[in-house]
Amino acid sequence: MSVFWKFFYELIMLILTNIARFFITIFGAFAKIVPDFKSYFNVFNSYRTEFNALGWITSILSILILIALFGLIFYQLFKLITKYIVFRRKIIDESSLLDEVKRLNKEVKQLVDEKNSIMAMKVSQIGLRPGEELDENGEPVETEAVDPNAGNSRFVKLIAVDKKYSENPFTVTDPQNYTLSELVDAFRRFACSNRLYYDRSLVMAFVAGLGASKLIILEGISGTGKTSLPYSWGKFLKHDSAICAVQPSWRDRSELIGYLNEFTKRFNESDFLKNIYDFTYRDDIGFVVLDEMNLARVEYYFAEILSVLEMHDPNEWMVDVVPDVWPNDPVNLIEGKCKVSSNIWFVGTANNDDSTFTITDKVYDRCIPIGLNTKGTPFECEPHPAMQVSNEYLTKLFNEAKAQYAISEEVLQKLDMLDYYVIENFRLAFGNRIMRQIKDFVPVFVACGGTEIDGLDYMMTNKIFRKFEGLNIAFMGDNIKKLINQLEKTFGKGKMPLAKEYLERIMKMG
Repeated sequence: MSVFWKFFYELIMLILTNIARFFITIFGAFAKIVPDFKSYFNVFNSYRTEFNALGWITSILSILILIALFGLIFYQLFKLITKYIVFRRKIIDESSLLDEVKRLNKEVKQLVDEKNSIMAMKVSQIGLRPGEELDENGEPVETEAVDPNAGNSRFVKLIAVDKKYSENPFTVTDPQNYTLSELVDAFRRFACSNRLYYDRSLVMAFVAGLGASKLIILEGISGTGKTSLPYSWGKFLKHDSAICAVQPSWRDRSELIGYLNEFTKRFNESDFLKNIYDFTYRDDIGFVVLDEMNLARVEYYFAEILSVLEMHDPNEWMVDVVPDVWPNDPVNLIEGKCKVSSNIWFVGTANNDDSTFTITDKVYDRCIPIGLNTKGTPFECEPHPAMQVSNEYLTKLFNEAKAQYAISEEVLQKLDMLDYYVIENFRLAFGNRIMRQIKDFVPVFVACGGTEIDGLDYMMTNKIFRKFEGLNIAFMGDNIKKLINQLEKTFGKGKMPLAKEYLERIMKMG
């Protein structure tokens, strides 16, 4: 046994000795980097007696150059180490925040489970009968159980909509003889008469967004008019926008659509569902506003609508409501499904602060994001009355604009060049969906009174370059500078101001 311990001791000492030699070598190498001024002076002193006038000048210049060169090298190393430390600190901070969010989500789930348990205990203690429900305080409330054979309907709100339009059918009566540019000016004048001021570029982007996507996201700091913009449009179009306030507890489609109470056989209809159903009777355009949409995760509660809107044929835009069909269901509920009419646009408002969730690329790719970070400048103008806009006529204007002001082949080639550049240097691609949105947005933007380059600048900034926020900007500063130069080289000096301003801003943030 003593032989084994001798062997083990010798092996351990050899390993520790080699480890010590490794660190001595490493630190010795670092120590050699420290300037040995005495040795440097001895070398210079041994040659200085042989210098002539030119030799003195060149030797002093070479010493100064070497000092500057090595000073620059050490400075760059210091910057690199500093950036790495900052980057690591950001990762650690993000990791701790994610851990905190997970912990809070777990606590919320536990609280919800406790609430459900308490409600279940109350149900068992009280002994609910068919036709009874609990109110928000957990007390029993008498409701009438639905009997399909008795002619009762499980949809109260939707049946009321049926009744309203059976008595007063809706048709657009206002003349439809305006252009997109005139529509932009008419809305600005209407809003101005209500002391709401919007820059023309913002309204042009909003209308162009309607021509490119069924989902618009208005984002920015609080108090810049994100909710008032679609609200004003509703008043202007004589069709009030439906405001649906998103709650932080929303986790699935039932929060948005509603759900069937299996006990009472009634469907708890949401205002969102009622407003979608209301559009099946109308041929004008209108908006459903998801206010503070990122208080909850958008891809959780809105996923089904996003998928529906991706279908190429609008006739297939159907949302599942109930799994079966009753004879007394609402008229326009087809096989338990509600149609999402093509005259609906969904507008989400989003604040970017610590109380909200980040909107994912999956959602951003399917929408037109519009930033509102400044208040509009007040101006004077003649007021304009509200006006009805038919979906058929607006669609006709959009199609005419896309045909008349289609993006030129020259600009499309420049876009392809820029796409390859971004892929090569940033590993990001435009994608077919974004290219399709650009081809739809830019012509409508031009028809509203803008220019092709300005419309392209707007989409590049808000649809493509915003993806850079997810990259490690601290290590990509030089590449972003080169991208700015590439933009000027491709589109001309002084062009694409929004894109260059945005890239410069995120470069400073890095």
